[in-house]
Amino acid sequence: MTCPICNAETAKAYRPFCSRRCADVDLGRWITGGYAVPSTDPADAEEAADALERETERPDRPN
Repeated sequence: MTCPICNAETAKAYRPFCSRRCADVDLGRWITGGYAVPSTDPADAEEAADALERETERPDRPN
């Protein structure tokens, strides 16, 4: 198995990494959002979701 950061052979103590350094590099990427998956949602998706929720909560609307 190779280290996902530098492709060196892994060390049992740090598996799946080869060293503490590579483990810290990986942690830093997680913390800073380096592994974030890009969203295809529109920027106003939160507003649209809120509007839909308000619309479904209206008492004059049949379920």
